[in-house]
Amino acid sequence: MMVPDMFPSFLAWLTDSGKIFNFSQQQDYVLQAIAEATMIFSLDYNDLNRLSNAADPIKKSPATKIVLDHHLYPSDQYDLKVSKTNISSTAELVYEFIQAMGDEALIDLEIAESLYTGIVTDTGSFSYSCNHVKTYEVIAALFRRGIDGERIHRLIYDTYSEHRLRLLGYSLSENLVVLPEFHTAYIYLTSEDLERFHYQVGDTEGVVNYALSIEGINMAALFSERDNSIRISFRSKGNFSVERIASDYFDGGGHANASGATSYLSMEETVKKFRDLLPHYREALSKVYK
Repeated sequence: MMVPDMFPSFLAWLTDSGKIFNFSQQQDYVLQAIAEATMIFSLDYNDLNRLSNAADPIKKSPATKIVLDHHLYPSDQYDLKVSKTNISSTAELVYEFIQAMGDEALIDLEIAESLYTGIVTDTGSFSYSCNHVKTYEVIAALFRRGIDGERIHRLIYDTYSEHRLRLLGYSLSENLVVLPEFHTAYIYLTSEDLERFHYQVGDTEGVVNYALSIEGINMAALFSERDNSIRISFRSKGNFSVERIASDYFDGGGHANASGATSYLSMEETVKKFRDLLPHYREALSKVYK
């Protein structure tokens, strides 16, 4: 398995996580694996261009390419496209794929733990994108495989480092901006902020949701400066789509209520660009149907 960058440390307990190769740090090995592959699965992203430097080697590979994803507007770069936007997570889609292949009996405890973890993290512990009976039927099936939901929750959410918790506190006390006239709030973190709190991959996971949790706020954004770019996380409530903002103005995408993007402008320019958009959405943000 290959990931473009480091994955969060709070997922390191998953079985065989040590067999996940990081393209940015193990490029030669990953390129060799891509060259030798006869089949390549793309999971939880809908466009090979999102793989940055790994995109071209995969595009050029003669391997059969299959995508399993639940984001909007999947590309046509794949030989087989399994795309469902009305599903909780790619992990649930993987379960359906295994089921469709007639291999459900092969799901053991370790696979069940991985699938459950994928569903939990992609839905914010069942707080969004999981308003479907089928999701809970899949969860029930995974529990029948013997998973311990309380243990998994502790391993994911109760392993914060002191630095991560202090970064969260700093984000909310110093870098949270609330714009009630636009029902919008955002948080910004410069590279200096992240360095001050010894940032590790995953430390900003979920921070944007705190901005969205404010009463009367219908859209939230997190701007974090990393690798000479600004990573943006958008969240919204109800029928207001941040996917359109992410894709139309920041070349990003994702879901209607949860999307991401990358800006190569400065932090100041990126935030200004975002704020300049808000007057155009004033009415829509004031009439969110929940």
